[in-house]
Amino acid sequence: MSAHPTASRKTAQPAAIARWLFVVAALILLMVMVGGITRLTESGLSITEWKPVTGAIPPLNNGQWQAEFDHYRHSSQYALMNQGMTLAAFKHIYFWEYFHRLLGRIIGLAYALPMLWFFVRGAVPKGQGPRLILLLVLGGLQGAVGWLMVKSGLTARVNVEPAMLAAHLAMALLLMGFVLWTACDMRWFARNPAARAVRPTFWGVAALSILFVQILLGAITAGLRAGYVSNSWPLMNDHFVPEGIQWWGSLWLTLTSDHYLVHFLHRWWAWGAAVAIILMAKRLQKMEAPGLAFALLGLVMFQILLGVATVVTGVALPIAVAHQVSGAALLGLTVAGAHRLGLGRARA
Repeated sequence: MSAHPTASRKTAQPAAIARWLFVVAALILLMVMVGGITRLTESGLSITEWKPVTGAIPPLNNGQWQAEFDHYRHSSQYALMNQGMTLAAFKHIYFWEYFHRLLGRIIGLAYALPMLWFFVRGAVPKGQGPRLILLLVLGGLQGAVGWLMVKSGLTARVNVEPAMLAAHLAMALLLMGFVLWTACDMRWFARNPAARAVRPTFWGVAALSILFVQILLGAITAGLRAGYVSNSWPLMNDHFVPEGIQWWGSLWLTLTSDHYLVHFLHRWWAWGAAVAIILMAKRLQKMEAPGLAFALLGLVMFQILLGVATVVTGVALPIAVAHQVSGAALLGLTVAGAHRLGLGRARA
């Protein structure tokens, strides 16, 4: 009677691990949304210290609030942009940065504690433990990059370095993509215990790469506040190629400093990403995955409409946040599509 429970505890549970990882991916998507709000409300520099443990407790009385406000009033953002800000206004921007950091801590616990439980129970499929540990390490690195991003804006700037913002968002989306791919693998293992991890196909890698470049351009656009340089579409200030673009010098330095260039590239690279996803959807239809194909087509069109709306509304906060979240969701759905293409090859 006692041997059976022990045996069951040592049985791999890839289906349960898949469900857990899908929840973690959803939390990362929520984190992207809150991060977008934090950026658009200029809240990211309101907390000027990084306290991974004690920072989870917000100010609890007037004295603590005043101390936090005093720290902020010594920052360059306050000196250059927010002189005269009231404590009530500070509390508003503090909330979004605090919530963003708190959510990061919650995601860390939501990943680390169940992972430990699965390891203790012997529920991790053979050979998959290192991958789960690597995801934990990447999550920790993402938190460190987040602080480095904040630190980049605390010296003689009113916002963070665009390159650091792009790196922070890119790492978050890469992490979400890896979590989703692992979740899809675990679901595959649940149906086929002897199966190996699915490898991406050429078309899956191509679609993901083109889309990721588009999202990276969007992150740099956001970091430079380049969305504000034009509120017309399809022309930019009455020109297809806007005046003032600098085509010379280091490409990366130009991309992270030229508002017009990065806006222009983000605006038109979107169509390349759309074509790549449409081609992926056609392949998925042939593989008898019409639901995933139609979801990809619908979401890519919706994302383009949100992008246009973001431009013509002058980067209205609700639309801009929806555009960022929709882009992250599109990346997640493209990961699922790429995994399905790889699964089709594995079955062949």
